[in-house]
Amino acid sequence: MFKAIDAATKMVITTRPEAPIYDAIRIMAGRNITGLPVVDADLNVVGVLSEKDVLKLLYDTLDRADQTVADYTSSRVVTLDRNATLIDLCDCLMSGNFRRVPITEDGKLCAIASVSDVIQGILRIKHQAP
Repeated sequence: MFKAIDAATKMVITTRPEAPIYDAIRIMAGRNITGLPVVDADLNVVGVLSEKDVLKLLYDTLDRADQTVADYTSSRVVTLDRNATLIDLCDCLMSGNFRRVPITEDGKLCAIASVSDVIQGILRIKHQAP
């Protein structure tokens, strides 16, 4: 059985809740990242800063220099254990209103998997990968 971890990106770029929001946005824009995992000092996932979270900045009438990632990140985050299957990952993505899922091992971030990762996994499973 294919595991979610096999399709996931293991070199994960993260941010911290106390990081300045515009620093995180520059990372997202510069690396074409649609969602940035937010972790604490122990690599526990405390949120994901998504594109939709960033869009909220446009509606803010007050632009403060002290705005942080925590000001825009929802703390409600869904994660999957590294032993989850690709089907588990697919089910999670289909049932949630998000495009990526942090993968954890012993509660710590170890990878992130997106819809496009699942699509690539489908091609490999169905022996259609180029």
